Amino acid sequence: MAKLFWLEAVLPLGIIAGMLCVMGNAQYFIHRAAHGRPKHIGNDVWDVAMERRDKKLMDQYSGAAN
Repeated sequence: MAKLFWLEAVLPLGIIAGMLCVMGNAQYFIHRAAHGRPKHIGNDVWDVAMERRDKKLMDQYSGAAN
């Protein structure tokens, strides 16, 4: 019985891990419900600005080629 002292920590660790999973999934579902698609990981303001710039450049390029 003396070697099972680590068993006392299993329940609290399981609760903490479960709550982390619930919080992460809640963020995912809330964002998906609000925006209609999942959030892209690592997509910050800079990435959005670069996507707009790239789209504008591609539109200008395709308009100039015609």
